[in-house]
Amino acid sequence: MGDLYPLTKTFTTSSGLAIEVDLWGSASEKSVLLLHGGGQTRHSWDATARRLASNGIYAITLDLRGHGRSGWSSNKQYQLGQFSEDVVHVLQELRIHPVLVGASLGGLVGMYLEGKVRPNSITSLVLVDIVPNMNLTGAEKVKDFMMKYAETGFTSLTEVAEVLADYNPHRKKPTDLEGLKKNLRKRGDRWFWHWDPNFISSERTDANPDMRNPQLLNEVCQNIEVPILLVRGKMSDLVTSTEAQEFLKEHPQAEFVDVSGAGHMVAGDRNDVFAEEIIKFLDGVWK
Repeated sequence: MGDLYPLTKTFTTSSGLAIEVDLWGSASEKSVLLLHGGGQTRHSWDATARRLASNGIYAITLDLRGHGRSGWSSNKQYQLGQFSEDVVHVLQELRIHPVLVGASLGGLVGMYLEGKVRPNSITSLVLVDIVPNMNLTGAEKVKDFMMKYAETGFTSLTEVAEVLADYNPHRKKPTDLEGLKKNLRKRGDRWFWHWDPNFISSERTDANPDMRNPQLLNEVCQNIEVPILLVRGKMSDLVTSTEAQEFLKEHPQAEFVDVSGAGHMVAGDRNDVFAEEIIKFLDGVWK
């Protein structure tokens, strides 16, 4: 297997959900599991995974339940514990003990996995623009954007590109509309996001309340003993400088990187800087 094209596998968890996984590079003790944010797919990590693989690192990306080509929960089971159990299954299948890099939702899953569900599953944790005490106003803004078109969809890929450009004005508008298809499904003559709307709607009710429970998330995070790196997008409205400093005060051993020119979607906004910082951190972990 080359490092430019991943090997795709599907694992079926004990709950019966299929989890689709991309394996980049050759199997190695130096492994990194990359978990995407809510409403994204594993393809949000393609550039990072390719860069890691080219540096001899075994990079694994997956679609979390309810996202991409992984299964959608028929009974709206989208709690952090359930996401974490899916990840445990994949780690056991692959027999790896990786560094976990999690963006937003993926970071919350990483916290919950290591701090509550299965301690010692990972060697270190990279939180990408997420902390237990996230800025709730910023978080709701992200969710509002995600839900705005979840039911109605889009008339064309051009409309999707325009909507994304309006939401992220600091990011260059995509010119390759074909690339957008990785995050969309076509039903009839309209395009829809490649994730289950119940993921957000159930999180906003008492059905799946753990993601908006900072007390619980702080308690979970206090149990984490592996090295932590917090990567923040300097223009993020979900992890402002205030929330970042609060986290570092609670976890003085954690390393911190503030990425200029990036918002909440750090890897997508400045993947060049992001990848360099991740590789630098990994060198320290594996030295």
